[in-house]
Amino acid sequence: MPPAAKDSSTQRRGRPTAPPSSAEPTRERILRVAAEIFAEKGYHGTGVAELGDATGLQRGALYYHIKSKEDLLFDLSARHVEEALERGRPVVESDLSPVEKFRELAREHLDVVTSRQAEVTVVLREMHSLTGERAESLKRLRAQYEDLFATVLTEGAEAGVFRQPDVLTTHAILGMYNSAHVWFSPRAGLTARALADRLSDVILGGIALA
Repeated sequence: MPPAAKDSSTQRRGRPTAPPSSAEPTRERILRVAAEIFAEKGYHGTGVAELGDATGLQRGALYYHIKSKEDLLFDLSARHVEEALERGRPVVESDLSPVEKFRELAREHLDVVTSRQAEVTVVLREMHSLTGERAESLKRLRAQYEDLFATVLTEGAEAGVFRQPDVLTTHAILGMYNSAHVWFSPRAGLTARALADRLSDVILGGIALA
């Protein structure tokens, strides 16, 4: 059913409607706008009606593209992890040295974080709102990704260039990189690659064997 036309005098006020774009599929527009609103107002502070207004879709049309608000949160939370996995696996499987693997993995990671800041904000702040299989699925994805860094750290330890890693080390490293979603701005003149290299210098200085 096509959406009913709205009289300009009865339109809801607030966040402007995202204009449809032939270059952006509807579902992608929904995910983009939802990430922006969830990041700004919180998952629980955002209603389905507001998502519909912001994407220019009525409730029925919105639910044609998403199953539920929680499914939308899961998709936002999972897809940047899936992208990071796709980028990171070739790095870990490459013939680079452990140090260069670590640096390149960090570059790929920060590129994802800085290009998907709203999504990363949502997953780090709202992932506890996922329930059941959605929560377990995201947990498995995140564990797979953490294993990429753990593998490189272990390779470095076996090669005699890194200290012996543990879970705390891996979590601390990822926490440092992920914190960039809060404050990174390309307007500051720092690229994602330059940021990754500077943070890696700090981290490698702490884990490298003298």
